Amino acid sequence: MKIKQFEYKPLSHFSYAIISDGKMALVDPERNPQQYYKYAEENNAEIVAVFETHPHADFVSSHLQIHNEAGATLYCSQKTGADYPHQAFDDGDEVKIGNATFKAINTPGHSPDSVTFVATEGDKTALFTGDTLFVGDVGRPDLRENAGHVKAKREELAKMMFDTIQNKFTHLPDNAYVYPAHGAGSLCGKGMSADATSSTLGNERMGNWAFKNQTEEQFVNHLLDAQPFIPHYFGYNVDVNKNGAKNLRTSLGKIDLKLNVTELNKDLLIVDIRDEKDFKKNHIAGSINIMATSDTSKFETWLGSIVRPDEKFQIVVDSIDNVEKILQRTAKIGYEANVVSISTLAEKALEKSDRLNLGEFKENLNDYTIVDIRNESEFSEGKFFDDAITIPLHQLREKVGEIPTDKPIVVHCAGGYRSAAGSSILEKELNAKDIFDLSDDVNDFKD
Repeated sequence: MKIKQFEYKPLSHFSYAIISDGKMALVDPERNPQQYYKYAEENNAEIVAVFETHPHADFVSSHLQIHNEAGATLYCSQKTGADYPHQAFDDGDEVKIGNATFKAINTPGHSPDSVTFVATEGDKTALFTGDTLFVGDVGRPDLRENAGHVKAKREELAKMMFDTIQNKFTHLPDNAYVYPAHGAGSLCGKGMSADATSSTLGNERMGNWAFKNQTEEQFVNHLLDAQPFIPHYFGYNVDVNKNGAKNLRTSLGKIDLKLNVTELNKDLLIVDIRDEKDFKKNHIAGSINIMATSDTSKFETWLGSIVRPDEKFQIVVDSIDNVEKILQRTAKIGYEANVVSISTLAEKALEKSDRLNLGEFKENLNDYTIVDIRNESEFSEGKFFDDAITIPLHQLREKVGEIPTDKPIVVHCAGGYRSAAGSSILEKELNAKDIFDLSDDVNDFKD
């Protein structure tokens, strides 16, 4: 049994290919299946199965496309209520993939329909735990109150997770490998290890807080405390994955390409993905700057946190070379369905954002309205400015009316990435010019 872990860093997502005797199974594949097809081809293997641990909230899976293109059987819990062709796979069910045996364990807690898949061949055991068991943590229980076939309150799911950790893995050996769907940086948990992408059950029993001797109440309180924010797109992705996403190539082929534009539809949102310096020098009025300047930037997360899943929008890129990459990244969360066009800008002076006079700001803080757009967990650790208005970035568009406009406005986050988006949102929503991005100069105000 040969196991390959694939990582998509912007979403801290892990997917897996398991090969045995020329047959290949996939677990929780990401939106673009090409890398799995290539891996199968390189190993002369046939893709015969896709196992879905649950309908994911933070990315769109390619399971239906793989079924249609490779003929793979799709396996998921009956509780998923899946609308795609599938075989129910729950407690007691098993299937042979080559010489490997896959068994299902229902492990609710992150979601009511979570399943852990146990693969064995010879003396090797591997657990594909999805968002149930991470390295150093367990999955958050607060994402299924308003989405999915089966809905559950967070307290109810937290108690299910306690039972899962206490009872569902007890028959499995310490040397069983643990392969989760996410690592540090994912919003599907709060305390995942940044040092490892996989583990063993023995190591988790020793080092993971969830396995410590504690009461149900202690476990539930810890699990519910200080979970990350929930982006707009999470519920939408649960439903997309329950239904099965459309073919990626077909979806991307419907998006218009426009070159050298000087204007776009003002009635639709414009998302400009360029570096903040280029954006501030020249952009179409009303654009929002959500940077996708590196392969590891959290573009998908912030796109799905700022833009609602029912909004149509237009994308501006820095170069024709980036068109395909940005569309692929947008599709990771299923938002390509909302993209009306993708464009490059003409070499023409359009709109620019004013630059903050840092020295004047430092000397006259009371002459400015300061907006802190960090997350609530960051607020609790302390403010950089005593009188700052605190509105997390993912709520900024909805709460812009809470910001007074009688003074120039300065927007800051913790390091500079988010404040570029935040200041551009306020420029658009307040239709004002005296709005400044503190950017990475925020470091001058840290203790």
